[in-house]
Amino acid sequence: MTLRGQVIRRFGIGLPFVIALLFLPAGSFRFWPGWSFLVLVCGPAFCFSLYLAKHDPELLERRLRVKEKESRQTLFKAFASLIVFSAMGLAALDFRLGWTRAWLGPVLLWGMLVGQSAVLAGMGLIIWVLSVNRFASRTIEVDPGQRVVSSGPYAIVRHPMYSGILLMMLAVAPALESYVALPVAVFVIPVLAFRLTDEERVLRRDLPGYAEYCQRTRFRLVPGVW
Repeated sequence: MTLRGQVIRRFGIGLPFVIALLFLPAGSFRFWPGWSFLVLVCGPAFCFSLYLAKHDPELLERRLRVKEKESRQTLFKAFASLIVFSAMGLAALDFRLGWTRAWLGPVLLWGMLVGQSAVLAGMGLIIWVLSVNRFASRTIEVDPGQRVVSSGPYAIVRHPMYSGILLMMLAVAPALESYVALPVAVFVIPVLAFRLTDEERVLRRDLPGYAEYCQRTRFRLVPGVW
């Protein structure tokens, strides 16, 4: 199967799952924040994947790899997926049962728009990362010929893709008009911290020049914080 076909197949399988995750707990297709969230996340991801299939198939092949070399990283991915799906499903259920409205008051329109803008910004950051780092694999590994990337977002933090994921996760709750989903989404922080710490261990060991890059670029995930 061609790379383009693999992209279409994966989105063809994944999209119905995400739709079910959002709208079955919501109990209605009138969950409008769910539709806009779906477009903001899946639209850019699908279009950029098709772009890579044509213009950078090697990077896309790396992004399509899912099998980790170490079992603890497989466990990480399972836990991270659980957090993402739980936050989305809880927000949808909140729409149906009205917990946020009853306990904390409704999420105002501007709050939802800020949340959805942050989701889009997080997706944009991830695409920026992929545009400057052709070795950005979904698994922790060092490929032959890989070099340290220190330009673009990598000049600001050492793991900008995880920064984009963090921004998107923290924005899920307001984007889906749910405050009660935020505590679940926050659990992504220690999970990402574990992931990137383990990744740095591998890169310091196997990627020439990475230790020096870490000395030049102080912050791992959030500028000025950590």
